[in-house]
Amino acid sequence: MGGAVIRLPPSGKQLLVKETPVSRQARQAWIAWAIAIVVYVTSVFHRSVLGVAGLEAAHRFGVGPAALSTFTVLQVAVYASMQIPTGLLVDRFGPRFTLTCAAILLGIGEAGFGLAHSYPLALVARAVLGVGDAMTWVSVLRVAAAKFPARSYPLVVALSSMLGGFGNLAATVPLTLLLGAAGWLKTFAIAGLVTAAYAAVVATTLRVKPQHLTDGPAAPIGLRDVLRGVRTSWRVPGTRLGFWVHFATMVSPTTLGLLWGFPYLVNTQHLTTLEADDVLAGLVITGLVANPIIGAVTSRRREARVPIVVAGLIAALLTWAVLLGDPHRLPFGVLLVAFGLFAVGGPISAIGFALARDYNPMHRVGTATGVVNVGGFVATTVAALGVGLLVNLFGPAQQALGYRVGMLAVVLVLLVGSWRVAVWWRRARAEVFAAAHRGEEVPVRIRRRRWDSDPVAELV
Repeated sequence: MGGAVIRLPPSGKQLLVKETPVSRQARQAWIAWAIAIVVYVTSVFHRSVLGVAGLEAAHRFGVGPAALSTFTVLQVAVYASMQIPTGLLVDRFGPRFTLTCAAILLGIGEAGFGLAHSYPLALVARAVLGVGDAMTWVSVLRVAAAKFPARSYPLVVALSSMLGGFGNLAATVPLTLLLGAAGWLKTFAIAGLVTAAYAAVVATTLRVKPQHLTDGPAAPIGLRDVLRGVRTSWRVPGTRLGFWVHFATMVSPTTLGLLWGFPYLVNTQHLTTLEADDVLAGLVITGLVANPIIGAVTSRRREARVPIVVAGLIAALLTWAVLLGDPHRLPFGVLLVAFGLFAVGGPISAIGFALARDYNPMHRVGTATGVVNVGGFVATTVAALGVGLLVNLFGPAQQALGYRVGMLAVVLVLLVGSWRVAVWWRRARAEVFAAAHRGEEVPVRIRRRRWDSDPVAELV
């Protein structure tokens, strides 16, 4: 008989409390989530290592800014291209399969990156790592969607993203110190082997069945059915809005955290290596603190989700105006605050996944989540490549100006994403009003504003 023993100190007696099915289910949900989140934390660490190891990688492989950006662009491009296939794999085979494969590929990619002595081999290793990285987040969200009720989903997503921030944090000052003490080969080889070994834990302990709690048929297998499923998800205004939310809110913190933040701070703002590490650590820590706060607010007040997105985008645009509008070196405190404001975009981006969860049936949540997750990494790919190409136009003597001009690529992507968020917010609201007009149940009750379209108008 299942039960828990509670000791009462005054009398020393024991009380056997029977575990209810609800409490047992909740405990199993948190266990499954904890097993999955370890893979995600390690994937964020491996993804972020070039944020502080970029200059050392450039020296090791003898490459310049444009070639260095190729590492991140390739990795992120692989990540983005794998999101929809990963969503389909999760829907079909379950998150245990995808997370096991992810841990193995992450380990192989990181160890291979440490062993590589040539630029082409290093690119191959980062591509392998990108495939493994691509399979983690959607799988974690599928565990959350299957194991937790809808009202708890945004908070669990926020907690997941917050814990992923610890992987990012480990890839700042701790990684810098480890590289200095153990060297390039030992640092990356050991990290890769430990990650690959964890695949055995996932394969033997994670228990989430494919299609668990679905409200539809089995996942599609044929190519035509696959494409139909993706098209169906994409046509949902809530999915489209989630894609552009993720696109716009993630581009600044991800582009800076993955690659270009450190060179920008050192070359344009003339910070020391340790000062730049501190600013990037502040980027991560702010994200850690903001994640549970934003997750809790959006769980309780679902109608506030997109207004929070809009506020975050306005803050990011104003912050870029301050950074790029002043040609002089900014005070350290100003840079710390600026990167902290950018960091809030990471937690806000999780709102895109909540939109996919709310507006799609459970059997299509994995696919819709993959579609949304493509957004931020497409934005990062374009922005990171744009920064590298613009910086490459300037010589070594003009690096400060080059990085300042290069960051305009991030601003341009942010502007495009903000525009599309505005367009699809209006269309998604029209869809909710139309559904309510037909007497259908809607995920979120919202108040109609003057700028909303006719609720019975046909969406295009």
